[in-house]
Amino acid sequence: MMSRILTYRELLLAAIIIVLIAVFAYRAPGFASPESLANIFNDTAILIILALGQMAVILTRSIDLSVAANLSFTGMAVAMMNAAYPGIPLPVLILCALAIGAALGAINGFMVWKIGIPAIVATLGTLTVYRGMAFVLSGGAWVNQTQMTPIFLDAPRTSVLGLPVLGWTAILVIALIAVTFTRTVFGRTLYAAGGNPTAALYAGINVGRTRFFAFMLSGALAGLCGYLWVSRYAVAYVDIAAGFELDTVAACVIGGISTLGGIGSVGGAVLGALFLGVIKNALPVINISPFWQMAISGLVIIIAVLFNARQERRKGRLILRDAAKQRPSLVNAQAGGAAA
Repeated sequence: MMSRILTYRELLLAAIIIVLIAVFAYRAPGFASPESLANIFNDTAILIILALGQMAVILTRSIDLSVAANLSFTGMAVAMMNAAYPGIPLPVLILCALAIGAALGAINGFMVWKIGIPAIVATLGTLTVYRGMAFVLSGGAWVNQTQMTPIFLDAPRTSVLGLPVLGWTAILVIALIAVTFTRTVFGRTLYAAGGNPTAALYAGINVGRTRFFAFMLSGALAGLCGYLWVSRYAVAYVDIAAGFELDTVAACVIGGISTLGGIGSVGGAVLGALFLGVIKNALPVINISPFWQMAISGLVIIIAVLFNARQERRKGRLILRDAAKQRPSLVNAQAGGAAA
C-alpha cells in the first residue's frame, strides 16, 4: 500500500513539473527546448546530490543543517589545495573532498549518537563552526579562477552527449543512492531506524550508529558538492551556498520524505529538487521579482508540508480504524474460548 502511495505521489509531482514547464514555455518560448531542460537539470545537479544526503538523515528522524557550511569549507579547502599544489591529480582532490566532507559529517553524527545532542541543535552549531573554519582557513580571502588549474575548473563543465559532466555526476549519484537505499542492509536499516526505532532496536539494529553513518553519507556528498560548486562557479569564498541547507530540506519535503522518518524515496527527493530547480530557473525568465520568487518558493514548501502532514494523519486514522474493527472480533473469540 505504501509503495503505491509513494508512486502516486511521485507521478503527481512529475506531472506538476511537466505542466509548469509547459506554462513557462508558453510565456518564454524556448524554455522547454532540450538545451534549456539540460541546463535546468545541470543547474539543479548540486541540489539533487545534497538532497539525497539530506534524505538519508531525515529517514532516521534527524536533520542536517550544516550541509551548506560543509560544502563551503570543503570547497575552500580543495580550491586552496589546487591553488597551492597544482600538481595534485584531480581524482586525489575529489577523494580529499569526499573525505573532508565525511569527517565533518561524522562530527555531527558523533554528537547526535554518543553525546545525545538533538540533531537540529548539533548541526545548527556546526553550521556556524564550519563557516568559521572556512574563514580561518582562507583568512577571509577568495580563491578565484586565475589561481585554480584549468582541469580543476573544466572537468565538471565538459559536455558529454549534450549534458555537462556535472549533470552526469548527479545521475551517477542518483543511481548509487537508489541501489544503496533499496538493495543493501544499510538502506533497510535507515528506513527501519526512522520508521520505528523501538522495533528496530528489538530487531538488533543500532539506531544511533545508523544515524551516525547517515550523517557521514550526507557529509561526504556535501564534500563532493564542495568541489563541484567551486569548479563550476570558478570561485571559492566563505559564504558560498549560504542558505542552501534549507533548499535541501525543502526538496525532501516536497518530494514526500517524511520528517517523522522512515518514509520516502530517492525518486521523490530528485523530483522535489527538480521542482525547485524549475521554479528558480523559470521565475526570473518571466520577470517575476526576487521578492515574489522567495514568497512563491516559501508557499510551495508550506503546501508540501501540509500535504505530508495530512497523508501521515490519514495513515494513522486508518490504522486506528482497522484496529477498532479487529478488537470486537478478538473479544468475542476470547469470550468463546472462556465459555468452552
